[in-house]
Amino acid sequence: MTVRPRLTRLLAVAAPALAGALLLAVPSSARQAQAPTPQPGYWEYTTTAVGIRDTEQKCVRASEINRFFGGLSTRRWQCTYPVREVGGGNARFEGTCTDKKGRRVNVRLNGPYEAESFRFRGGAQLARGTPYLPASINARRISAQCPAGAEYF
Repeated sequence: MTVRPRLTRLLAVAAPALAGALLLAVPSSARQAQAPTPQPGYWEYTTTAVGIRDTEQKCVRASEINRFFGGLSTRRWQCTYPVREVGGGNARFEGTCTDKKGRRVNVRLNGPYEAESFRFRGGAQLARGTPYLPASINARRISAQCPAGAEYF
């Protein structure tokens, strides 16, 4: 009977130390699993869809980075992505893009991202029921500071 109280006392002393060790281990592994958020600055991005390739450079403010990263649009296409899954260095988007003439295409993109770049691949569907044609967005942050006269996102 004297073993049980000793075991209980040992567990009472050891449990907090074990819990503390586990808590100290979690932040370092969690930091490794988290991917950095794309950063504001001067970005260049190239979009390719439906046979059209376009490269733009824009200054993205800190207040605009979520809109830039999560709903990238171009001079030709205004896009919205109701499906947006972002985390762990990978992203997946599904939505529609509309041009100035009112033409709509469905878009699916996914791929890796980092603080200063992202590469999304997928497809664009011209009409319902037709196959998706290859589409992509490649972006990189050129600098943290925007040059004078830069176009803002």
